[in-house]
Amino acid sequence: MSTASEQRRMSREEYLSFERVSETKHEFLAGEVFAMSGASRRHGLISLNIARRLAEQLDGKPCETFVNDMRVLVNPTGLYTYPDVVVARDDPEFESKELDTLLTPTVIVEVLSDSTEDYDRGGKWKHYRQIDSLKHYLLVSQHAMEIEMYTRNADNSWRLTDHRPTEEVWIEAIACALKWDEVYDRVVFEESV
Repeated sequence: MSTASEQRRMSREEYLSFERVSETKHEFLAGEVFAMSGASRRHGLISLNIARRLAEQLDGKPCETFVNDMRVLVNPTGLYTYPDVVVARDDPEFESKELDTLLTPTVIVEVLSDSTEDYDRGGKWKHYRQIDSLKHYLLVSQHAMEIEMYTRNADNSWRLTDHRPTEEVWIEAIACALKWDEVYDRVVFEESV
């Protein structure tokens, strides 16, 4: 899960009340609260680049794009989490009138960090694939130009596509393309030794 610098047991209602006034973000699962760590410059640039490019392409369409701060509830498992980028299509559903917890994401993007990569690929992905509305899950490297995308098939199985920098990443459910130079705009990679 997230970096657990602070853990407390609380009810779902206590978590939501706490989270709505907290200056830092926390994930929640089965009564446990996990403080989320900050992001690197590269992580922030990539997240913002993706959100901006998707929002531009979705302008005028019945979709909403969120970056970093939209909490998502995986209803079947009870996980509350904050994906790096989320797109919701048509009329998004929210948990409450506060409109701060999305129930129906169509696309979720996670920019991989050293501290969260295993969780984003494993445990969190097990949660995410329980969301009926989810059509695409993208894992974006911040250390190299690499994007992996899971796409839900008609039979609810998932297909993994490992994209390389020679092609656009086409996100069918929202009819958007991500271009490599735009995703990684202003991102400087460390040289290998």
